[in-house]
Amino acid sequence: MSDTDSLLVFPCDFPIKIMGERHDDFARDILALVLRHAPDFAAESAELRASSTGRYLSLTCTIRAVSRAQLDALYLELSGDPRVKVVL
Repeated sequence: MSDTDSLLVFPCDFPIKIMGERHDDFARDILALVLRHAPDFAAESAELRASSTGRYLSLTCTIRAVSRAQLDALYLELSGDPRVKVVL
């Protein structure tokens, strides 16, 4: 799908929610991964939440997406991380 076929108009603010099991370095590592794909992302703006049991973490990162290819590459790398359970 090309950028012209997308419902999104680039550039745009695009929230990504990443959920995984709680590990010491999960948030830090995920933020580093997001920054590789969106270097202008303000890591301090990420929203971090623990599940009610404390077993899982969700990290919401709103990036300034510049292309569909950028989003596809980011989703692919996030989904490939074995600690990540869900990417929305």
